[in-house]
Amino acid sequence: MALKGRALYDFRSENKEEITIHQDEDLVIFSETSLDGWLQGQNSRGETGLFPASYVEIIRCGAGSSPADYPGSPGPLGTQVSSYDGSGSGSGVASPPRSAGGSGFLSHQGSFEEDDDDDWDDWDDGCTVVEEPRAGGLGTNGHPPLNLSYPGAYPSQHMAFRPKPALERQDSLASAKRGSVVGRNLNRFSCFVRSGVEAFILGDVPMMAKIAETYSIEMGPRGPQWKANPHPFACSVEDPTKQTKFKGIKSYISYKLTPTHAGSPVYRRYKHFDWLYNRLLHKFTVISVPHLPEKQATGRFEEDFIEKRKRRLILWMDHMTSHPVLSQYEGFQHFLSCLDAKQWKMGKRRAEKDEMVGASFLLTFQIPTEHQDLQDVEDRVDTFKAFSKKMDDSVLQLSTVASELVRKHVGGFRKEFQKLGNAFQAISHAFQMDPPFSSEALNSAISHTGRTYEAVGEMFAEQPKNDLFQMLDTLSLYQGLLSNFPDIIHLQKGAFAKVKESQRMSDEGRMAQDEADGIRRRCRVVGFALQAEMNHFHQRRELDFKHMMQNYLRQQILFYQREELRANSLPTPLHLLSLHSPLVRGPCSIFSLGSRC
Repeated sequence: MALKGRALYDFRSENKEEITIHQDEDLVIFSETSLDGWLQGQNSRGETGLFPASYVEIIRCGAGSSPADYPGSPGPLGTQVSSYDGSGSGSGVASPPRSAGGSGFLSHQGSFEEDDDDDWDDWDDGCTVVEEPRAGGLGTNGHPPLNLSYPGAYPSQHMAFRPKPALERQDSLASAKRGSVVGRNLNRFSCFVRSGVEAFILGDVPMMAKIAETYSIEMGPRGPQWKANPHPFACSVEDPTKQTKFKGIKSYISYKLTPTHAGSPVYRRYKHFDWLYNRLLHKFTVISVPHLPEKQATGRFEEDFIEKRKRRLILWMDHMTSHPVLSQYEGFQHFLSCLDAKQWKMGKRRAEKDEMVGASFLLTFQIPTEHQDLQDVEDRVDTFKAFSKKMDDSVLQLSTVASELVRKHVGGFRKEFQKLGNAFQAISHAFQMDPPFSSEALNSAISHTGRTYEAVGEMFAEQPKNDLFQMLDTLSLYQGLLSNFPDIIHLQKGAFAKVKESQRMSDEGRMAQDEADGIRRRCRVVGFALQAEMNHFHQRRELDFKHMMQNYLRQQILFYQREELRANSLPTPLHLLSLHSPLVRGPCSIFSLGSRC
């Protein structure tokens, strides 16, 4: 039965199976049962096709709107879309639930498969995934996903990213036992509350008897920075291979991962990356976790899409292994090294039952003893906020321009050069129509010129693979990283507000000074962590953009050198004209090149 729906976000179709929808557009949904995370329906313009289920809400008669339900899902998760509006708040929208359930088997060494359909499914081994509590359909750190496919897959004027799952609330009843407390945020769905940082700042997160993991922050030349991983490593992503199961009924792509600190490679599917990504979001509250490459409804086994996903997974892996905190995460190490099916499931469940997540993760930090004035920290955060907003706008602008240039290379430029080459070929063929007056040398020269311009058109079409695609991959990664910071900065802003409120209450005699000092001390933890993350972001930014620009300019130079070599091939047949044609006195007399010959 058809249902009414409403679009939550803009979505641009990238192939004939999908349709474009716009935010707040009324939709007709043919069935609320999703197909690999996609719904089929009709937009307000009468177009019929697929669109992401997470982009729409189903409007039910007699009740308010609600997110589209998914069979077999444990319950919807939320996401909060943030904007740089200076307030640190965002508008809440619902994101699609995840699914869990089935048993797995080992397809080959280091590759674990589940009895599920394809890359779109989550883990399926008896509902061992920790279910996220439902809390109004809001969460932290993230933007709606964007379908990306070649060649127009790259960011245009509408940039969006995958939604992130909600973090568990860390509210404690301990505050009810205290005589005087700082007021709690009335917006219970703000990322400051949902992430548990409010509870941490107010001292409502209980200390663990034993904290097995610690992450140190030290003072560097540019302020607080994460202490380097004592055992640095790298990991390659290679050999995307199409594999099948159930006698060829199901197909998927497997990637070979080879960490430098492990003896054997492991094989992982995209859904394994997706599981790890959600664990990272669940645990690391104040860290900008790089976004994974986007999913795609159709064409998942096309060569261009597989190559693009591999390139972007390489970038993602590079950022993971270079981060001093994320690279040490036990779940990440398990993902990179486990070869045994039984051990894999045990480590997976252990990661899902990790207690040091959200606000509790802040208990793992060891911060420097140096004093930092909170006002100076707040000013530093404001400066970074303005910088990240400007960088986000600039990255989007460059992405839009580069995407348009890709389309011109693949379409317009190639087409124009081919048209010019075909026109030269037509002239050559016309000159051959009257043999007694035909000059074989001239005809050959013009024909060769036409073929050369056709080849130049193909060179233009192939060039984005050498330079623009790599540039757009980097820009896409940084769009994701930058989109995380508004919510992370909002955590620090909320902590600053609690410090100021607690000090005011202390001055008025409504709170003990030691309690206000405790709030200030915990705010320092959040401040040091955010500054360390900002510092790491700048370090990576300098490296990545230097490499991006070097590669782009190097490839551009090589491209025009090849063009020059191609152009230099033209005089060869022209020179033959002066040797074999009695009608001419050399190539210059034919093409009026004058003194240049």
